[in-house]
Amino acid sequence: MPRAEKEAKVKGLAERLGESQATILAGYRGLTVQEAAELRAALAEADTRFSVVKNSLTRLAVKDAGLDELEGLIDGPTAIAFVTGDPVSGAKRLVEQARRFPVLEIRGGFAEGRVLDAEQIRSLAALDTREVMLATLAGLAKSQLSRTAWALQALQSRFVGLMQALSDKLPEDGSMDEPSASASGTGGVPSAAASGSAEASGEPEGSPEETPLVDEGEPEGSKDETEGSEPETQEEGGGA
Repeated sequence: MPRAEKEAKVKGLAERLGESQATILAGYRGLTVQEAAELRAALAEADTRFSVVKNSLTRLAVKDAGLDELEGLIDGPTAIAFVTGDPVSGAKRLVEQARRFPVLEIRGGFAEGRVLDAEQIRSLAALDTREVMLATLAGLAKSQLSRTAWALQALQSRFVGLMQALSDKLPEDGSMDEPSASASGTGGVPSAAASGSAEASGEPEGSPEETPLVDEGEPEGSKDETEGSEPETQEEGGGA
């Protein structure tokens, strides 16, 4: 292979490693051409590309991409699964195909910013996919919104009930105020009567002061007249 062509391939592999959401290395010794085609088709449905690359080019590419730790996984016939979509979906689909084709050996890979071994790749595949997690979160959010709406509705119903109870109670309070108002109104009459009686009682108090003045004058006048009449009677009697 010419040097220029080799460098171009290494550069292309390094760029693909950097752009992928996850990279999984697997041994494919014993995999038939038909099985390899079926494997590629199944992985393509999960946005994963299965490529068979020479080990020499793969070692150079992982070094250029800064993934030197993956070099230890390159031993014997090695294929690379480039996951451009959800890493969980890609890992899940590759693990499923490994069960279908036992000769497919998962060795490890790179995902979420760190190097993973074979067991960690299987653990990644056991997680829920992004779609399932989003659906779960949406369900939780919907449930929380439903609870909030129910709580607000219950609070509103309780408030309306309290206002209705208060409205029913207001006429009773008004009827209780009327007797007190009438009592206060009738209470004014006795006070007026009391004031009137006080004025009436004031008249006898003034009459004793005026009566002595009249009584004292009358005896004096009657006395003078009596005394004057008696001499006239005596003179008439003496003349006879």
